[in-house]
Amino acid sequence: MSTVKSAEKVLRVLFALRGHYLFGLSNKQLADSLNESPCSITRSLQTLEADGWAEKRDNGNYAPSIKAVRFATACKEEHDRVQARIAEYKQRLETQY
Repeated sequence: MSTVKSAEKVLRVLFALRGHYLFGLSNKQLADSLNESPCSITRSLQTLEADGWAEKRDNGNYAPSIKAVRFATACKEEHDRVQARIAEYKQRLETQY
């Protein structure tokens, strides 16, 4: 499998885990929702787990790791800063003329 295709599969699994931080999703749930084989999901989860982007919960399910949560939080904070700057510029434009 090409590197791009394998990376795409791994990222699809990570994206599928969003919103499931507390209880996670099982391999079967991921395989069913992504229309992939459980074996393929296992490989993707191993890749994500090895690099710290996903972790196995006590219930056996997989969830985004704290690393993934911190990444998402940093993206949200950057988005909020940009929105604040845009609002500031709009306010300046409206009050200058």
